[in-house]
Amino acid sequence: VQLQASGGGLVQPGESPRLTCTASGSTSGIRTMAWYRQAAGKQRELVASISKDRSTNYADSVKGRFAISRDNAKNTMSLQMNSLKPEDTAVYFCNAGVVIITPATTEAFYAWGQGTLVTVSS
Repeated sequence: VQLQASGGGLVQPGESPRLTCTASGSTSGIRTMAWYRQAAGKQRELVASISKDRSTNYADSVKGRFAISRDNAKNTMSLQMNSLKPEDTAVYFCNAGVVIITPATTEAFYAWGQGTLVTVSS
C-alpha cells in the first residue's frame, strides 16, 4: 500500500485548507486510516483517525475544528481543517493500518505517506 498526501502549503490563520491522502496498491487491506502531524522539534502526534465504517477520533487540540473523512470506493481520506492557528503548523502525514490475508499468510503493517507541510502564518 502506498499513500500520497497533498494539499499542504502556506495558509493564513483562520483559513480552511483540506488535505487529501490517496492510497494505491493493496487497498482492499486498508483498515483504520489516520492523520498525524509533527511540528518542528516535537514528536509526531495523532490528529484524527477514521475506521473503515467511518467511526472517528480526534485529538483534543483539533476537536471541533478539523473533520476527517474517507471514501472507500475512491481509496481516499481527507482532513478538512478549519480555523487554523499558528500552532497547527506541522508536517502532516497520512497513515493506514493494513491487513493482507492470503491462503498462506496474514500480514499486518502500517503504511505512511510522505508528509505534507502546512504552515499557518500571517
